[in-house]
Amino acid sequence: MLLAIDTATNRLGLAITDGARILAEETWLSSRHATVELPPEAARLLRRQGLTERDLSGLAVTIGPGSYTGLRIGLAFAKGLAFARGLKIVGVPTLDVLASGQPSRPEPMLALIHAGRGRWSAAWYKWSRKAWKQEGEGLIAETETLESLIERPTYVCGELTAAERKLLGGWRQIRLADPALCVRRPAVLASLGWARLRTRKASDPMALVPIYPGVPS
Repeated sequence: MLLAIDTATNRLGLAITDGARILAEETWLSSRHATVELPPEAARLLRRQGLTERDLSGLAVTIGPGSYTGLRIGLAFAKGLAFARGLKIVGVPTLDVLASGQPSRPEPMLALIHAGRGRWSAAWYKWSRKAWKQEGEGLIAETETLESLIERPTYVCGELTAAERKLLGGWRQIRLADPALCVRRPAVLASLGWARLRTRKASDPMALVPIYPGVPS
């Protein structure tokens, strides 16, 4: 049994999988209360499935890019569980979670997440062998310069405000993802985490660190 934990932004998420099914999933907006909300919500989600922390065998957690405080809270919680219960843990880049929830497309994809102060953390993806694969390194872009990066028809996904959707939707080369596909799904994180643990890609909890915008990992 694996618990997925996403605290990369103010949209928090939890999910439980047994590898064959997503048993539970929850996502909610938090106004900087992740520290007090996360432990009881995780316990509640497990309890609703008749489970406890003792039933877990692994954890998946988003490692960024994202909020400095949010990422630290999620990693601290996940590491605490890993050490206390002897659980395997895997870190998953935040934009991989967003990208992996998208359908196949012929165009390249640009996945976005807010980086603060009018900036975006972004990464390019290409559909390959039934999955989206990141191409190149992640990047930081100002809203004003984002359009200059898109030189051909591009599928864009990200948690956008109504104003941002209107702005980006007006750019000729952009094909915006539906709002329902722009929400990071903790169920996707759970599936990615399960697959990576099955292929022995578990991380050392002590070595697992966040990826912050503009800071080399």
